[in-house]
Amino acid sequence: MSKQMRELLARKSKHVAAMRAITDKAAAEGRDLTDDEAVAFEAEKGALERVNAAIEREQALAEHERSIGVNIPDNARISVSENVEQDPRRGFRSFGEFAQAARMAAVQPAAIDQRLVIGAAAPTTFGNEAGGVDGGFLIPPQYSSEIFTLSLEDDALLPMTDDVEIGGNSMVFPKDETTPWGTDGVRAYWQAEATAANQTKPKFGVTTLRLHKLMALTPVTDELLADANALESYLPGLMARSIRWKTNEAILFGTGAGQPQGAFNGSAAVVVAKESGQATQTVLLANITKMIARLPPGSFPRSTWLITPDALPSLFGLTLGNYPIYLPVSAGAQGSPYGTLMGRPIMVSQHAAAFSAQGDISLVDLDYYRTITKAGGVQMATSMHLYFDADATAFRATFRVDGQPKIVNPIAQAKGSNTLSPFLLLGAR
Repeated sequence: MSKQMRELLARKSKHVAAMRAITDKAAAEGRDLTDDEAVAFEAEKGALERVNAAIEREQALAEHERSIGVNIPDNARISVSENVEQDPRRGFRSFGEFAQAARMAAVQPAAIDQRLVIGAAAPTTFGNEAGGVDGGFLIPPQYSSEIFTLSLEDDALLPMTDDVEIGGNSMVFPKDETTPWGTDGVRAYWQAEATAANQTKPKFGVTTLRLHKLMALTPVTDELLADANALESYLPGLMARSIRWKTNEAILFGTGAGQPQGAFNGSAAVVVAKESGQATQTVLLANITKMIARLPPGSFPRSTWLITPDALPSLFGLTLGNYPIYLPVSAGAQGSPYGTLMGRPIMVSQHAAAFSAQGDISLVDLDYYRTITKAGGVQMATSMHLYFDADATAFRATFRVDGQPKIVNPIAQAKGSNTLSPFLLLGAR
């Protein structure tokens, strides 16, 4: 079928569907077509008739072309490509099958599986089999993608941030931390008739984010490589777990030196002090309400609680009047495995501090945290000789990311004494 015929048939289907929608609506409401509907129906009918006529012409033309044969130019040529080159799995049924093929290539180089030398799965080098990285193979992109997807599951913080995928190594973002009630930046003034306008201008800064490399290097024994199913369930999850943990820790507490700048490791974070006389290892209603009160406008619907597991039991008795403010998993909190606190989801996290230490409970709106990641997610490769003497094969995963808070300092209120922040920590008790 020609391209023109496919387009005509698509147009015909569109007009038929539009006519059917008009009649079905009237039938469902038990009435005749309104005047407007009748006009619309006739317009679609006319368009359909024109498309039918065009289809008939195209069919007649195609018949004539078949009767005179196909005219092939003298300089025409036919090319053939292997379909497996388009397969993101490079012909392998599973990650375990790929790993076994890579290992066999080291044991029997003369009998290398040809799927290993296709496209992106081509060997990085040939030759020196004693070299640490020689003889490695890039892992087919499908399996790298699966590991990256696993790294974004469960308690991952990266999806909560304002993330931008980039193709290069860095990106510059404009920054404006002025407020509508501040003394600088763009401001509006009441203007008297025929008086000169008060001029203001934006106060822009820039933030430059540059990708940092996170790497997981994992040796796998030949015994494990012999079992493709075991390897399939073991290695991807192990690497994804490590990537997820390190990325989360950097987003919250990163130093900014060779890694992202953490949300709680800058001057924008705010510590909400304990109540006067509050006992250790306790959580009070006032702690929770005062943390919520320190969020910027609009942040509460996006915020998430990060809580150490040891603090969780202290939430069960918290009430606002006769109403509990902590709701364990229920029909209203299905998206949060640990329930909700004042209506916002709880993430029980090992990144939180010990119970009663500063940061054992925190409240964050990570939309105020900007990240960049390398397009393509996790990149993976393997080497058969890095751990040759240990009878193991090395698998390497690299993930490039950077991030930092969008604001440098807490936000001063227009008519309040307390500053506001999307990164709140409960103080030590």
